[in-house]
Amino acid sequence: MMLAQAAPAPVHHFPWLTVVTFAPLAGAVVAAVLPSSALNLHRLWALLVTLITLGLALATLSAYSSGAAGFQLVDRAVWVKSLNFNYILGVDGISLFMVLLTAFLMPAAILVSWRIERQAKYYLIAFLVLESAMIGSFLALDLLLFFLFFEALLFPMYLIIGGWGSERRVYAAVKFFLFTMAGSAFLLVAILFLYFRAGSQLGHSTFDFTELQRLSLPIATARWLFLAFFVAFAVKVPLFPLHTWLPDAHTEAPTAGSLILAAVLLKIGAYGLIRFNLGLFPEASLHFRSFVSILALIGIVYGAVVALIQTDIKRLVAYSSVSHLGFVVLGTFAFTVQGLSGGVLQMVNHGLSTGALFLLVGMLYERTHTRDLGQMGGLALTMPVLAGVFLFVALSSIGLPGLNGFVGEFLVLLGTFVVTKVYAVIAVTAVVLAAVYMLWAYQRAMHGALSVPDHGLLPDLNLREYAILVPIMAGILFIGVFPKPLLSKIEPAVRQTLVCVSPAQSQMVVTSCPRVTGSPAFDIARRP
Repeated sequence: MMLAQAAPAPVHHFPWLTVVTFAPLAGAVVAAVLPSSALNLHRLWALLVTLITLGLALATLSAYSSGAAGFQLVDRAVWVKSLNFNYILGVDGISLFMVLLTAFLMPAAILVSWRIERQAKYYLIAFLVLESAMIGSFLALDLLLFFLFFEALLFPMYLIIGGWGSERRVYAAVKFFLFTMAGSAFLLVAILFLYFRAGSQLGHSTFDFTELQRLSLPIATARWLFLAFFVAFAVKVPLFPLHTWLPDAHTEAPTAGSLILAAVLLKIGAYGLIRFNLGLFPEASLHFRSFVSILALIGIVYGAVVALIQTDIKRLVAYSSVSHLGFVVLGTFAFTVQGLSGGVLQMVNHGLSTGALFLLVGMLYERTHTRDLGQMGGLALTMPVLAGVFLFVALSSIGLPGLNGFVGEFLVLLGTFVVTKVYAVIAVTAVVLAAVYMLWAYQRAMHGALSVPDHGLLPDLNLREYAILVPIMAGILFIGVFPKPLLSKIEPAVRQTLVCVSPAQSQMVVTSCPRVTGSPAFDIARRP
């Protein structure tokens, strides 16, 4: 292997990654044979499976070696020998916390869905299948395997939105499915091209990510392949102008669907940009750097401005996701350790903060039966604890120092500022706008006189809702006060990712990086 990251890792004595990936799917198979009428049994089983998966994810964390840059705990097996299809899973500091975030939030998704009765069996099975597909997407190191996981998550999410969503759920589900499938078509063509190109250059066709990094591609070819991967992942992030499916999907999805869609599914797009676009096409990444950064800036400002004018509180939070994910992409294409580390950390932060906001919006809707801010007001008088939690999470979302949102946004802005000051200054305006729309929404919903007399009889948080929100709030506070345990594992993987795109930032020793014909080779070494 030419890259340090590409060095084959020995198979771990216990296949942690395979077990954590397929544990939810195994749980879904068991759930499928349980009687549909046993609603409580299905709920308890789904909760137990997600808690077991969380335990397995934590075991993976304990087995992971801090400070190492390459892939660890690699599970490898021959899939189809004649075609050289392989089953390869691996984890580094970037994918590790995406898996942990997924496993951490899935029990909350099950708990918040506790009262769903209509076809509850199939609803919970869809979430278990979705969890396996999401975790597999973060761990797959074979491009064909990644594509299968990437596509597999579409169907359960389509069912969740279209089957258990609001009035316009079918429209939102179809729009989500079509946008993502259109992007995936480009991705599949690009993956197949790399597979056959590997056959002519390496002597054997392969989808192995670490082997494909050895390919030598013409400049124009590499750039077209970059765009094919980019479109698929930009739809999923989503980046402006490919974002239009997101507000509808969020607004119409059930609360648990909005939670997982915002907290995890969007991160698969950002993760794909980091892992595959930067990892396979470093020269093209540099070439399109300004283009992608400008799209990210437009999304950052546009999402914040549109959130300002929303009266539907769920739609407001949905547009805030467009803005926050723009920060992730901006940090990624700054090509600095601070920017990319901040982008990865911000993916975790957004999952916690915006996920909690969607949970709170769902809890408000259960009580008031409205998402219209004009029909709310004075809710803190009857639900003081819920109001306090809402304020805490809102402050996290806008980046208050001491909470998790500040750390990620600060690193992104710092990493961007040292490269392009104008981009950082423009991005800062969205931080100010975020404070305006989040605090405005909180004020309209929680303060003032009761807009509806019946709202004075609404209950505060119950025990189940405490169990959902308290762990998320603890995570928000922990990362805000002490982010070092996360950053110590993220940064080595970030430096490895930047080794070909930004050698001065990486400061790592490698022999060679993916080459493009017609440009200088990317041979680099640590400077004394």
